[in-house]
Amino acid sequence: MRVTVDIDEKSLATVMKLTGEGNKGPALTKAVHEFIRRRKLSEFGRMIRESAFDYPDERANDSITNPIPPARER
Repeated sequence: MRVTVDIDEKSLATVMKLTGEGNKGPALTKAVHEFIRRRKLSEFGRMIRESAFDYPDERANDSITNPIPPARER
């Protein structure tokens, strides 16, 4: 999608330098994708800290909490 944005030349030059892109469009696209990725990672981290995911305790070895027996050493 094409959009028109007002961005100062210094900021645009910085974005182009940081992304390694020589053209304005690809530089802004890369910056937007990085912004989205970081926000999603931040949200995922928040969910982990708030215990949104319930993972089994790997230290538990009894058959009730961990039905898969540990691998035998050879």
